[in-house]
Amino acid sequence: MLIGDVARRSGVSARMLRHYDSLGLVRPTGRTGSGYREYSAEDIRRIFHVESLRSLGLSLREVARALDDPGFRPSELVDDLVRQTQERIAVETALLTRLRRIGAAEPAEWEDVLQIVALLHALGSENPASRQSAALSSGEEAAVPVEALVEAALHEEDPSVAGALRWAVAQSGEAALELLAEGLASPVAEVRERAVRSIAEIPHERAVALLEGALRSPDSMVRGHAALTLGAQAAQAAEGEHEERGAADVVPALVEMIVEGRNDVDAADALSALARRPASADRIATALVGRLADGPDDLPARRRLTQALADIPGVTAARALAELAHDEDPAVALTAAYLLTLREARDPD
Repeated sequence: MLIGDVARRSGVSARMLRHYDSLGLVRPTGRTGSGYREYSAEDIRRIFHVESLRSLGLSLREVARALDDPGFRPSELVDDLVRQTQERIAVETALLTRLRRIGAAEPAEWEDVLQIVALLHALGSENPASRQSAALSSGEEAAVPVEALVEAALHEEDPSVAGALRWAVAQSGEAALELLAEGLASPVAEVRERAVRSIAEIPHERAVALLEGALRSPDSMVRGHAALTLGAQAAQAAEGEHEERGAADVVPALVEMIVEGRNDVDAADALSALARRPASADRIATALVGRLADGPDDLPARRRLTQALADIPGVTAARALAELAHDEDPAVALTAAYLLTLREARDPD
């Protein structure tokens, strides 16, 4: 079969067939009476083999090796192709993500595009100072797309940079909350913690709802951050004599933090702030006393619960301390007695 016929039937151009011939990849083995090169059936099969291997992404050199090297191992080449393809997909995906983020920022001029690109580069820098500067610069000259900010905030390990990123995310307001909600469901504990801390800094009704949902999280760290934030918000509402939204749900979480010894001082402070209202004080004292009645296995937990009663006003807390002053644990008894003395000095009536 002459080269023109082969080109028509195989879909490989005559020019490419001549290139294969010059490389020694597929050389016609026959000759016509007029001296023209003629492809045999075996030559045509080799052409199809070449095209099949090229479709996998092999170079012509790799194709020649695959077809002619007796010691060639296909599995090694396939593994290498898989790796190269994954790397190429990662690069293309990163490019697509960057383009989408630039588009979402709706730049009006090319100067805006260049500024956004520069900020995105800085956010991905290995230099913490560059990442922090990019976070703090967001919105001044060009807005960093919220997706990029949230992604950076959820994966930042440097504490100073993380704080700047949380601030930048908070400036995005409600737009960041859906992405942060996804972070709460991450299988990575560090990402979940960063997500709840970022949500806590956004003053929005939707953020409050997410934090209330986080109180039911199986992750104790997430529950703790949510409880502390909601407790502080409820305490502020109490000072302004507004409705203490979520306070009833926060108290058990804060008490549990004291039992477990996780940010127990902050949890006790939050309970003290919530206890400024008489109704709340009784509820908090009852929760602490009830947890003591359950008898935590470790004595340090009982001591922390006793100490947490220190700034809880009302009869319930006072009675509990009076009973604890005779506790079997000398440290608990001593703490309770000392706290009673302070209360009597502060409120002699």
